Amino acid sequence: MKKIILAAAAVAFATPAMAAPGDTAQDSGTAVAEIVAPIAITHDGGALDFGIIIPATTAGTVVVTQGGAGSVTGDTLFVSGSTNAADSFTVTGDAGRAYSIVTTGGSVTSGGNSMTFTTDAPASGTLSATGSDNFSVGGTLNVGANQAAGSYSGSYDATVSYN
Repeated sequence: MKKIILAAAAVAFATPAMAAPGDTAQDSGTAVAEIVAPIAITHDGGALDFGIIIPATTAGTVVVTQGGAGSVTGDTLFVSGSTNAADSFTVTGDAGRAYSIVTTGGSVTSGGNSMTFTTDAPASGTLSATGSDNFSVGGTLNVGANQAAGSYSGSYDATVSYN
């Protein structure tokens, strides 16, 4: 019995052993980044040209397609020999990347007179293998009844962004 008491006392007063280190593991992750060429847009010159118009006693419209073809509605007429033209832009950036296009409308003015217009452009495009693309903008001009004579001009915005 003496041995049991001595063994119990030795256990009670023993210095606790240091805990053995637990299992640890380590692995590495990866980080990536891709740098693309900035997207840019350049107006090619020219203008969205609604042509030379004769207004009527009722309102009408002039429509120019993205291909540059013009037509009128209502009693609005083109002056004989009048030409129409779509506007055009060049987009540059990262080769093969898709992008979206947004254009705004606005108004054209002459003196204190104005006419509103909307634009018509493709919703998107894809840059070529060389990193460029072109698109055209058409539109619809609202011609008022008995619209005042004058040379009307205005502007609109075209914005492109990567998809």
